[in-house]
Amino acid sequence: MKFSNPTQLTSAEDRLQLEWLIDAENSPEDNTGSDVIAGLSQNPKSLPPRYFYDDLGSQFFEQICQLPEYYLTRTETQILEKYSLDIAKITGPCELVELGSGSSTKTRLLLESYAEIAAGLRYLPIDVSAGILETSARELLTDYAWLNVRALVSTYEVALGQLASYPRLVNYKRMICFLGSTLGNLSPAECDLFFSQVSGALQGGDYFLLGVDLHKSKEILEPAYDDSQGVTAKFNLNMLQHLNWRFEGNFDLSNFAHYSLYNEDLHQIEMYLKSLKTQKVKLKKLDLNVEFEAGEMMLTEISRKFDLSEIKQELQKRGLMPVQSWSDSKNWFGLLLCRLQQV
Repeated sequence: MKFSNPTQLTSAEDRLQLEWLIDAENSPEDNTGSDVIAGLSQNPKSLPPRYFYDDLGSQFFEQICQLPEYYLTRTETQILEKYSLDIAKITGPCELVELGSGSSTKTRLLLESYAEIAAGLRYLPIDVSAGILETSARELLTDYAWLNVRALVSTYEVALGQLASYPRLVNYKRMICFLGSTLGNLSPAECDLFFSQVSGALQGGDYFLLGVDLHKSKEILEPAYDDSQGVTAKFNLNMLQHLNWRFEGNFDLSNFAHYSLYNEDLHQIEMYLKSLKTQKVKLKKLDLNVEFEAGEMMLTEISRKFDLSEIKQELQKRGLMPVQSWSDSKNWFGLLLCRLQQV
């Protein structure tokens, strides 16, 4: 589809497409809870981070991004404020695809820069939270009369698997954006698979814009994941409420506490829910009974920190060739632009 001159675009309602690639309850394609069963049956216990992001969890995360201890969002925003127009000029006209778009706050900087070099842009935000996805899309369309949005309620895996077959704008490249520090939530094996999926979703000459949190001291890192206002704790504990709702569970949130630490050997933050007492929990829909010891730790998330040169090497293995990278003055956060090799 080729867009007309931005002054000729129709109402916001006509410029919005909202599509579910997963079910309307924001659940990924596997709705069985098998990943929860696997995580709670192993020793030590763990839970998949994707259960953070019901609508309330997404709202908590947006609050986290505004906290004084949480340097990541404001640091990446500063980089984008300084260099987003440079990115647009390097790539030329692009339709932007964003994985885990949330409120799309930082993406506005890119959209405005691309609007300076091209008319009639299309933005494809992808998120598992239908509520925040639709709300942010409507806000963008109200603010930007030249924008079209095709919002996809989906996991990364499902969306990347279908993206290659989506019709493109005529004469536009496509750029997948993975902003924030979400890459750090993936294990090395998961990270390698993710890069393969991104590569497979693009055509030769398309772009990948990646945000990565860089190595730094534990004195900076640990407060970012255990803030003084307790928002991160609410975000972590809300996962249990989400499981209660989805699988008819009886987790008592008052019997668990948020706990996080920086593992210096693995260069990763580890976030846990700590059982405050010996207790039993039932998830009725999963026919699962779980016993917790007092003080037992259940892993809910890792957040790995990276060396930019090592990430570049990993991307090159998948044909994603680094074009340019940017960082802040403290070298706390990096933004890396790659281009898929022409075959």
